[in-house]
Amino acid sequence: MRELKEININNIEEIKSLFAEIFTKEPWNDDWSDLTQLHEYIMDLIGNSNSLTLGLFENDELIGLSMGSIMHWHIGTEYYIFEFCVKEQYQSKGIGTEFLQMVEQYAKSRQITHIFLQTERTVPAFNFYKKNGFIELKDHVSLFKEFN
Repeated sequence: MRELKEININNIEEIKSLFAEIFTKEPWNDDWSDLTQLHEYIMDLIGNSNSLTLGLFENDELIGLSMGSIMHWHIGTEYYIFEFCVKEQYQSKGIGTEFLQMVEQYAKSRQITHIFLQTERTVPAFNFYKKNGFIELKDHVSLFKEFN
């Protein structure tokens, strides 16, 4: 039986493990070998007063994560998802869609009016989100500047 739970820093080891397991593989290939950096990144996401981290559990095993922040925006309160993932062996089985629907229902119960997230066009997540009703904001761009 799958269950959605709000989780926090008490679950940090499970969160770090699942996050690194997923995002160090294709299509992301992120290098999270610096465990201090991994710990700090996860704390950035889950350790703030406006953080909202939701876990999808199956038989007490964490199989999905939604990590983000509640933001009070002029058009309503939003859940800004920074990271969303489902354990690899549960992907392509409708579980990600089920998890996202559970997240949406949970957000609505907290008077959150919308979800905002970003992803890359070249990864499967892009079509996953579009299939689940997310729209591409044509007027928005992401900008990046690296310091040497």
